Amino acid sequence: MRNVIDKLMSRGAASLTDEELVAVIIAESMSDERAVELARELLAGSGGDVMSLVEQDAARLRMVGGLGRMRALRLKAVAECGRRVAVSRATNFDNIGSDSDVVRIMEPQLGGLQHEECWALYLASSGRVLERMRISQGGVQATVVDCRLIIKRALELLAVQIVLVHNHPSGSAEPSEQDRVLTERVAEAARLFEIRLLDHVIIARGSHFSFRGHALLG
Repeated sequence: MRNVIDKLMSRGAASLTDEELVAVIIAESMSDERAVELARELLAGSGGDVMSLVEQDAARLRMVGGLGRMRALRLKAVAECGRRVAVSRATNFDNIGSDSDVVRIMEPQLGGLQHEECWALYLASSGRVLERMRISQGGVQATVVDCRLIIKRALELLAVQIVLVHNHPSGSAEPSEQDRVLTERVAEAARLFEIRLLDHVIIARGSHFSFRGHALLG
């Protein structure tokens, strides 16, 4: 693996393949050949993709090819570092003009979760984000949202627009009937206070659904 280390030092981490990146992370106290071989096994068992690999449970990872507890935890820790960097960068993006902007801001926060969370983005008339607030979290398939809490915070912030955003751990971004009912309820409650529900965006792995983009908001 000396060639991989040389490549890392001279050309940076971005130049490494997925297999090489994983091998570098798990290589401690392991021969270079075994590190590369084990990295290949790990990726193959995850569909060949790093994201799927690091989203696996640490207990399951440690059993693959004798990876062991500490190497599995190291993979999870590296993935969490990457996620936090992405969240931090997204936080600095403070204007929303489209559903793509919503995904850019919230996907690092929600994309890898195994349970549902619902967030509200509170906006000024210019589209500037005044605050991001998690309003509920739940199980694998559903979360319970209190409309009163959403509107109360909007009034406190003097926000004139709200974007709802939640994730679907199942992998499908298609809205459920519960999602449609929630959207209607929040939109109606917001209108009473001359606040606009700008969009409701559902984030799933590799895709998203925008209620406004599908003309499901008045």
